[in-house]
Amino acid sequence: MSNLTSMSKKDTAPKSGEDEKVNWFAEFRGLALMLLAVLAFHSFVAKPFFIPSTSMMPNLLVGDQLIVSRYPYGYNWSLVTFHMLPRGNWRIFGGTPEYGDIVIPTHPQRSEDYIKRVVALPGDRIAVKNGQIILNGKPVPQKVEPAMLLPIDLNSPCQGPGFTTVTGPDGTRKCRVPVERETMPNGASYLIIDALPDQPLDNYPEIQVPDDAVFVMGDNRDASADSRASIANQGLGGPVPLANIGGRAEFITYSLDGTASWNPFTWFGAMRGDRAFTTLRPTKSDDAAKAVEDTGKGA
Repeated sequence: MSNLTSMSKKDTAPKSGEDEKVNWFAEFRGLALMLLAVLAFHSFVAKPFFIPSTSMMPNLLVGDQLIVSRYPYGYNWSLVTFHMLPRGNWRIFGGTPEYGDIVIPTHPQRSEDYIKRVVALPGDRIAVKNGQIILNGKPVPQKVEPAMLLPIDLNSPCQGPGFTTVTGPDGTRKCRVPVERETMPNGASYLIIDALPDQPLDNYPEIQVPDDAVFVMGDNRDASADSRASIANQGLGGPVPLANIGGRAEFITYSLDGTASWNPFTWFGAMRGDRAFTTLRPTKSDDAAKAVEDTGKGA
């Protein structure tokens, strides 16, 4: 009897080295849940954004990687990753950007995200005259600032009107860029480039921004297809509906100079270390806001 019991246990015991069957359904379910969690985070909380052009110089350079928060202005179709939802004018918990915010507008006809700065709010009257914004009949102050020294590399080759190559304080080649400080009615101020005289986008007839839209422009006024530019010229074709705003740029996480390849050993050397964690919120000052108001009264 004991021998039979021993043989029975031996026969039913798992063989040594026998592989257990993989539960592929559970594996795929786990991967799907993880993917959905990532997509939900990117759609409703925050997502990375890579700068592909010079339209936001001098504040953003090609190669900058940003964090964009998705919730400041509420939720709409443009926030969903890959723009999988149909277009619509609906918003949930809708909010309004402030002057100077850097936002992510979606092109009115293509599923392409831009990055621009808000310069006019719903109901504002805006025009551009000789490169200067006229907001509700008052010129927005622009003040010439000392030129900025920007890095010269593959992603930033120092090409633009008024750009010159100089030797920086550290002995390396730098790009000297002429800049001006623009100050909005709420005291938000930021640097812009406007060195090219008499370009077509330097003048824009006055319009009134609809109640559900904002007017946006790039900081590099000489090279930005924004609300001033027609859709045929790759622009946004006027004010951007709030339902097409996909979030607010918060800060730079890291920046690449263009030398990185698929080889991981090149990644660290390609970093522009001085740009990491730079905030993208405009400087605000109550004194500046008062100065803008006083300037408007004297205009």
